[in-house]
Amino acid sequence: MALLHIEEPVSAAAHLCVFLLITSAWMAVSGPVRCDSGVLNRRGGEDRTFDMGGGDGGTSPGLPTDGDEEAVGAESSPRFRRALSREKQMTLLSSSFVLKGDATHNQAMVHWTGENSSVILILTKYYHADSTKVLESSLWRSTDYGTTYTKLNLMPGTTIVVTSFYICPNNKKKVVLVGSTINERDQMLFISTDEGSSFQRQSISFNPDTLIFHSKEEDKLLAYCKDGRLFASIDLGRKWTLLQERVTKDKVFWSVSDVDVDPDLVHMEMQDTSGGYLYVTCLIQNCSDKMVTAQFLGKIDHNSLLVQDNYIFVKVTTGNPTKHYVSYRRNEFVQMRFPKYALPKDVQIVSTDENQVFLALQEWYQSDTYNLYQSDPQGIYYSIVLENVRSTKQPEENVLIDILEVHGIKGVFLANQKINGKVTTLITYNKGQNWEPLVPPTTDMNGKPNSCKAPDCQLHLHLRWADNPYVSGTVHTKDSAPGLIMGAGNLGSKLVEYKEEMYITSDCGKTWRQVFEEEHHILYLDHGGVIVAIKDTSIPLKILKFSIDEGRTWTIHNFTSTSVFVDGLLSEPGDETLVMTVFGHISYRSDWELVKVDFRQSFPHQCTESEYELWKLTDLQGEKCIMGQERSFRRRKDTAFCIKGKSYTSALTTKPCQCTEKDFNCDYGFERSPTEGNRCFADFWHDPDSPPEDCHLRPTYTSSTGYRKVISNMCEGGLNKQHSTKQHNCPLLPPKGLQVGIKGQMLAVAPGEDITFIVHQEEGDTSSTRYQVDLGDGVWAIYQNLTVTDEPIQHRYKNPGVYKVTVKAENMAGQDEATMYIQVTAPLQEVHLEVVPIIGRNHEVNLTAIVLPTEANLSVFYWWFGDNQRPTLTLQNSLLTRFPETGEVSVTVQASNGRSMVQDTRTVRVYDNFQVIPLSFSTSLDNFNPNIPEWREDIGQVVTKILVKTTGVPLESLITVVKPGLPTTADLYVLPLDRKPAKTSMFIDKRIPAIIRAFNGNNVSFVVRGGLQVLVMLADPNAGYHGVIGGPGFWALAVIFSISIIATGSFILYKFKRKLPGSRNVYAQMHNEKEQEMTSPVNHSEDTQHIIQGEEFIDDDLDSQTLGNAGGSHSGVVLNINSRELHSYLTS
Repeated sequence: MALLHIEEPVSAAAHLCVFLLITSAWMAVSGPVRCDSGVLNRRGGEDRTFDMGGGDGGTSPGLPTDGDEEAVGAESSPRFRRALSREKQMTLLSSSFVLKGDATHNQAMVHWTGENSSVILILTKYYHADSTKVLESSLWRSTDYGTTYTKLNLMPGTTIVVTSFYICPNNKKKVVLVGSTINERDQMLFISTDEGSSFQRQSISFNPDTLIFHSKEEDKLLAYCKDGRLFASIDLGRKWTLLQERVTKDKVFWSVSDVDVDPDLVHMEMQDTSGGYLYVTCLIQNCSDKMVTAQFLGKIDHNSLLVQDNYIFVKVTTGNPTKHYVSYRRNEFVQMRFPKYALPKDVQIVSTDENQVFLALQEWYQSDTYNLYQSDPQGIYYSIVLENVRSTKQPEENVLIDILEVHGIKGVFLANQKINGKVTTLITYNKGQNWEPLVPPTTDMNGKPNSCKAPDCQLHLHLRWADNPYVSGTVHTKDSAPGLIMGAGNLGSKLVEYKEEMYITSDCGKTWRQVFEEEHHILYLDHGGVIVAIKDTSIPLKILKFSIDEGRTWTIHNFTSTSVFVDGLLSEPGDETLVMTVFGHISYRSDWELVKVDFRQSFPHQCTESEYELWKLTDLQGEKCIMGQERSFRRRKDTAFCIKGKSYTSALTTKPCQCTEKDFNCDYGFERSPTEGNRCFADFWHDPDSPPEDCHLRPTYTSSTGYRKVISNMCEGGLNKQHSTKQHNCPLLPPKGLQVGIKGQMLAVAPGEDITFIVHQEEGDTSSTRYQVDLGDGVWAIYQNLTVTDEPIQHRYKNPGVYKVTVKAENMAGQDEATMYIQVTAPLQEVHLEVVPIIGRNHEVNLTAIVLPTEANLSVFYWWFGDNQRPTLTLQNSLLTRFPETGEVSVTVQASNGRSMVQDTRTVRVYDNFQVIPLSFSTSLDNFNPNIPEWREDIGQVVTKILVKTTGVPLESLITVVKPGLPTTADLYVLPLDRKPAKTSMFIDKRIPAIIRAFNGNNVSFVVRGGLQVLVMLADPNAGYHGVIGGPGFWALAVIFSISIIATGSFILYKFKRKLPGSRNVYAQMHNEKEQEMTSPVNHSEDTQHIIQGEEFIDDDLDSQTLGNAGGSHSGVVLNINSRELHSYLTS
């Protein structure tokens, strides 16, 4: 569930916002504004050069220029002619200041430090969009309402880049800057307690993304980092404490005053070790994993936590549909009750003030519209108030709903309804009980009669936010100016997107007047006593317009001698003064220019009571009783020429009215029928006489009449549509929806760890229900009123294992049962993957994961092969598999037991053929064998290195793998050489005989502890060696038979047809997984190391070749039997 930011134009005067806009020289990027900070971006059309010298080429202040053609042409209108007489009395003072040296800076943050203060802080910075970093910055300070500015040097001699600054909301003198040295090497804060007059540097060890001030206690801060870490400080950022490390961005909330008991409480959404998300709270003094408190029973959806006023919202998606929950004033969470078949796709909170939730819900059949709902005071039961309100999808999953709360007068809302593609604007004065279209003005801006007549033609307004936090949105309302609404829109049968004429009302929407033909940015000064308007355009301007009679007449003022691109407007917080600042730049590459406009000299005195008049609030039908009371306000007379001042209050009197039908909305489960006198009828799925869920707390209940009084409605007496004479006895309801959970949500715990069980019952009686709790290890207990008293069930399991926890609830009406399984296991420390590094293609191989500690249980194993993104899951620590392709394959195993997860990775090589020679060791080695993977790897490497040194066989073609267990044994793998024969013939591999001779000659040995000599031997000297191939088949047998025939024929040919001197040795090599038979070893007159070197192991010539021996010459014939795997050869 997300907070919907109501589309209220954000005044830069109110406070500084943290919303960062993507900078662009020629266009603005739309997006919602989030309050608490702000960044101003340059705007402009083409890149032009303008005269910046002291007014040369400009015009005198106060006269219209060609910078605003509309204003010039409008002087002939009556409203401008009437204003000219007052212009002689108006003495506006304008002064400009250029922030020299900041021409490359494309963003600015501006803040007027507080009420009754003349200090303004401006941070300009160069934001690099590609790297998303701030590369340069400058900080400026004014102490004279913006007449002059001084550039501050935070660290003389060191270049500091300030990325943002934050102002304490309840003490505007306290300022915190976030900065770093070049390349972000040293992170630091700059802290001021005197409105930026001086700063104290504080180094920090983290890079804060956002700072959050406490709403009441001015020295308490939270700092959120992009990596999810959350820090807290209680001394204005001088010392920091890490609270948590897996916190969701923008889902951190300080305690709410008058709702949360402890002001040091922090609400947050955080990720647990299993990857799910929890709603937890903790105190900033101690927020370790053991001290956080899970406030919601179970996991919640990511990014769904919202803490606002009296309410906390979360949502849970465990199936279809998604369930939304609410907690009122920190009570137990209850599922929010929407109409049964609403089936919400999305829920956006509109407002939570006045002890009621106002939300927008997108139902299953809607795509670009939402329905508006209102709740009861607890935020549980919801009734529809308006259907099909237009919505717009924004980047990053933000949604804008076309609804706007009119500030200054409670209960008034504007909304754009979309039906059959047609958008119309509606207004309500009673919080949604009735909606009516806006009445069009009777005349146009020049006083001529309008052809637009209701009901075929109405006024429609755009309800959009301002992308720039320093300008107003399309509709502007303020609490300090009740009844005053100014917005952009059009007349007609529907809202037209490209039409943005400006309209104003001073009686809260009853009557409207057109004031401009194009959209303008609006700023209210002196409680709306002065309205300033600057055209929203991409071309440079030099004039502004202002009105001192609520928009009836307008005066034009030249605020600068050189046209500027206007980037923003700012006034002192509260809109109560008469000083404003215009921000802009001459061209895109020019320095920032700030123009101060002071209206204070124009008004001779403070308004007296005789200069005010009374006006009463009415709706479009002239009804004075709105929200159950008559309200009267005072406003300055059109003829008065005075300042309202800071002490001005607009509300005068309120008088309660008798209750009528307009003061009631339909209750939950009821809908209004417009065809039958607006009566509320029960939906088909709702039984009005059914007992409420809290019926067990009292003996009787009253069934709903279908109506409930509008919350915050002040009517008294008169009609009472809520009252019902139907009294029912509360029946004894069986327990239903019983749940059992753990505080902290960890279903896997360590032996001896404390566990707190929580029992929750959704429906049914609890006062007379017994709860029998069985903890699975022989401990059980019986409780009464368990879910009402929230009595904790604490336990500690001593031994590892799986324990079934059962809770049975039973009363006279029925029973329910809930179970859960607790895994008690120690955290895993390490896993080691045991796998043979050399594997034959399509040969079955066993993978084994050795987990430490060895007594760890309940582990799940995830096996990953190569680039495959889908693992194989097993409950055993071993897996049989095959590898169908040759080459290197990465094998990863992850072991998880709910408390922790560890992993190990090995690389195996898959071949079509290789040789395997079993080895054994002197029995004395068994005394030194600890049977651990590291020891076996070391012994294997030692044996391989000795063989390489003894035989000269290349290191990359030998691998020795020591097997687990006793007695100590090993396998020697002789791999195919990477270099292939030059001809596609059989090749002669002399490595095996050399290796065999090394072992038979007892040439492979090493020394272990104590000087003990360990001899490495052939496991079976008479068995020869093994050849392994990938995928032997029937064809291999046929080839073997052919080899035998040819070998016999060759032998007979040489025996009887040709006389050959010397002894004859016959070798046959067949890669069919059979052992080779060696008739006799070859005698060498020199050391094997000098005979067999590198590529001499291969003879790939088809002809007879001299094999070379110091003792004589040998000739050999190579017979190519099979080009792929099988061959035999004879030598003599």
